[in-house]
Amino acid sequence: MAADALIAPGQSAPDFELRDQFGQSVALRSFRDASAVALVFFPLAFTATCTSELCELRDNLALFDGAGVRLLGISVDSTATLREFADREGYTFPLLADFWPHGGVAQRYGAFLPDKGFAARATVLVDNSGLVRASFCSPPGEARELAAYRQALATL
Repeated sequence: MAADALIAPGQSAPDFELRDQFGQSVALRSFRDASAVALVFFPLAFTATCTSELCELRDNLALFDGAGVRLLGISVDSTATLREFADREGYTFPLLADFWPHGGVAQRYGAFLPDKGFAARATVLVDNSGLVRASFCSPPGEARELAAYRQALATL
């Protein structure tokens, strides 16, 4: 994924509404004036790198809570798959299904890899006014570093 394809800081975050692992609707607009949001796009549930990345975030939720940021994982997996993934790994943050239209939200954020059929490992930090404050991604096959999240949170 080209780094310039990902939505850039300073832009308005495109609104979306997706279902979480429990089938509940989650809309980005519902966080307006309430909290910032970290959108964590990941390729596929149950893959080694995605699992280790999300486990690291699970184990460091205090970092996000302390900054007043809600963490939202997003992949092209179905809600049923994400429910099993969250249950198995103990994820307490929402995992959103960008299942249909396939990868539609990831496409709007410049995080979709059409040749692969899933999202890149990309993160977009949106403040409580709906403005993108930070965005970053890692090369294919590489996990995002926790330090990148710390740096992004410092922009709030």
